Amino acid sequence: MPFKRFVETGRVAWISGGRYAGRLCSIVDVIDQTRVLVDGPKSGVPRIPIRLNQIRLTKFLIKFPFKGSTRVVRKAWEASKFMEKWRAGKWSGNLSKRKLRRKMSDFDRFKLRNARKARNALRTAEYLRLMKAAKRRSERLRRNSAKWRISKKLGKPIPDKPKKPVTEKKLKSRRVTSPKVKTLKSVKGKAKLTKKVQKVAGGKPKVEKSKATTGKASAKPQK
Repeated sequence: MPFKRFVETGRVAWISGGRYAGRLCSIVDVIDQTRVLVDGPKSGVPRIPIRLNQIRLTKFLIKFPFKGSTRVVRKAWEASKFMEKWRAGKWSGNLSKRKLRRKMSDFDRFKLRNARKARNALRTAEYLRLMKAAKRRSERLRRNSAKWRISKKLGKPIPDKPKKPVTEKKLKSRRVTSPKVKTLKSVKGKAKLTKKVQKVAGGKPKVEKSKATTGKASAKPQK
C-alpha cells in the first residue's frame, strides 16, 4: 500500500495556515471533500471546521469514537501520550530549528557561516586524506597482485628493485652557487639601477648600488 496517512477520525494533523497555524489538532469528522472538523484540546485549537489545504497529516493516529466530544478527545490524547512522541520526533525538531533561525540576528548568522566554513574545511581535508590513503592502498595491492602472478608463472619469487645510490654529480647539482641578483628598471628615466646582494657568513648582507646613465641618442643621418 503506497499511502499510509489518510483523512480519518483520530488522525493528528499540523495546521500550516490560518489563525491557528503551527499548532496540532486531531480530525473528528469529515464534512466534505475540502473541509474537516478538527479539535485540539491540548494544543489550544477549538473545535472548528478547517480546509484540507491548511493542514498537514502526521503519522500519529489517536483512537476515539466518531464525532467524540472535546472531553473524549482530551482523554484519548492523554492516554496515548502523543505529545511525548511528537516532541521526540523529527518533525518537531525541524520546527524548533526553524524558529531558532527566525530569531537569529545578523551577528548570529555571521558566526554560523564561519562555523560552517571551518567545518567544511576540516571535512574536505579528511576526505582528501582518506582518498589518498585508499589510492596508495589500491596501487600497492595492484603491484603485489601483478608481482604474485609473474612469480607464479616463473616459479620463483621476484626480488625488490634496489634503490639507486646518490652520486656526487647529483649532490653538486643540488647546491646553489650563484648569488641572488635583483634588477629594477625605472619607467620615467633612462637610468638603470642594479642591486646586488651577497650573503656574508655571520654578518649582515652587503648591499652595493651602481647607477649608470646612458648618453643621448645621435641625430639621424640626412639623406
